[in-house]
Amino acid sequence: MCPGALRFSIKGEPQALCGALRSDCELREGVCMEIIGAGFGRTGTLSLKIALEMLGFGPCYHMVEVLDGQKNPGHLQTWEDASQGKPVAWKALYQNFRSSVDWPTCAFYRELIQVFPAAKVLLSVRDPYKWYQSAFETIYSSGKPPISERTQFSRMVDRIIWEGTFGGRFEDREHAVAVFNRHIEAVKAAVPAERLLVFEVKEGWEPLCRFLGVAVPEAPFPHANDTAEFKARIATFSGGG
Repeated sequence: MCPGALRFSIKGEPQALCGALRSDCELREGVCMEIIGAGFGRTGTLSLKIALEMLGFGPCYHMVEVLDGQKNPGHLQTWEDASQGKPVAWKALYQNFRSSVDWPTCAFYRELIQVFPAAKVLLSVRDPYKWYQSAFETIYSSGKPPISERTQFSRMVDRIIWEGTFGGRFEDREHAVAVFNRHIEAVKAAVPAERLLVFEVKEGWEPLCRFLGVAVPEAPFPHANDTAEFKARIATFSGGG
């Protein structure tokens, strides 16, 4: 039975919870990457991580996994290697994950759709200017330490996101929004339509479950890590309350 089958109650007609995404390797060799998240961070990616895990497509890879060095030893070094253009053993990196969302994964979607040809692609989007405001107030404002305080993690983030994706010009709103929009169009051009879902988390369960061929949970669609929640967590972490 698919892992999601026992995790939630369903409404309406039951659907095949495994669907066409399940490949032989999942049953015979362990977990397979089934969903590649190509959307930038701050497009509801933590909510999507929770949602995908509720649907049985977990564990789901997210930036939080990179930060958890005890759980995922070596991952930060792997991403630093990737940020420098070094070869990456993608299957080994994702060997314990069924799905992925957020940075740094989304920056390497082109490589991943080749490595995992059976995986579907989930492109999370939102209003470009709301996305920019959210990203600027959260991950950008909290994630740019002085050069003297740079860590391996912050160096990796700089190389992949602020320099590698935005060319060091994230503070230029129009430039950043243009990069965001170009990324969306690039994903659409690179991924066959039948393999791709362009999704806003405000759409809720229906389009996501239809795309994945699973039943709609009775539980509400998760909502996590909005700007206020992010700021509160950072303030607590830094001793500000």
